[in-house]
Amino acid sequence: MKATRIAGDITTVREEDAVRRVMTTVQQELDSPPALTASQELPLTVIRPSRGRIALNLRELWEYRELLYFLIWRDIKVRYKQTLLGVAWAVLQPFLTMVVFSIFFGNLAKVPSDGIPYPIFAYTALLPWQLFSRALTESSNSLVANQRLITKVYFPRLVIPISAVLGGLVDFGIAFVILIGMMAYYHIVPTLAVLTLPLFLLLALATALAVGLWLSALNVQYRDVHYLTPFITQFWLFATPIAYSASLVRYRWRGLYGLNPMVGVVEGFRWALLNSPATGTRSLVLISAAVVGLLLIGGLAYFRRMEKTFADIV
Repeated sequence: MKATRIAGDITTVREEDAVRRVMTTVQQELDSPPALTASQELPLTVIRPSRGRIALNLRELWEYRELLYFLIWRDIKVRYKQTLLGVAWAVLQPFLTMVVFSIFFGNLAKVPSDGIPYPIFAYTALLPWQLFSRALTESSNSLVANQRLITKVYFPRLVIPISAVLGGLVDFGIAFVILIGMMAYYHIVPTLAVLTLPLFLLLALATALAVGLWLSALNVQYRDVHYLTPFITQFWLFATPIAYSASLVRYRWRGLYGLNPMVGVVEGFRWALLNSPATGTRSLVLISAAVVGLLLIGGLAYFRRMEKTFADIV
């Protein structure tokens, strides 16, 4: 019995020594972990502030192109979710506005339309205007509307106003089908000038983005910009030759009038689609394009400078 007890004690001591050695080894590994090889090193992401006055970092924007796509798709689905007429609103807004303009400006006021039937004269101008006004409104409020996303996840903030601007292309495409039907009804056949239409469409989007960058960055600091945007849009509507022709403006004022970027867009659309007189159109387009370029460069510089404070202020 005594030998059995001694053997059991020796076994217990050996087990305790083994456990103690294991615990010592584990503690040593925790205190000084082994160095990782090159293939075992953990990925490291370093986020540095942008350098330069603009520093667009187009490569980073391209890496987040899927996020841009999903933001555009989200805005489209939210816009027509639980609506009675759905995508028909994209047609009703410019069409009903065209009817009102035709009654009051075309029939009652007898506003000249450069020899073009007034309904299609007004509708052709309303298409780029609706695209611009919607893009301007959405982009100016885009940062505030996505404040939860901005404060939780890092991504190029420029993606948000760009997605707000590009989201209106779906409505434009739907409403453009009605314009094709009206051109067939009035027997208007476009010339080769129609090939320049994408350039004027790009000019309209650039105008909305340029102004939207300024307003969206300002709206983060001053929320009353949200109430100022509809007033700007309404004033801009009557300063653009939509219900009337730019030919009514005297020649000596054409250069000053062209400082409104949408003048070149609207006149370009009419020239490309309706074969309207090209007198002065080229100069108006060039002046408008130059103004848009300056606004876009300034808007990008201001947006990038204020970008680092968006998450703290919004």
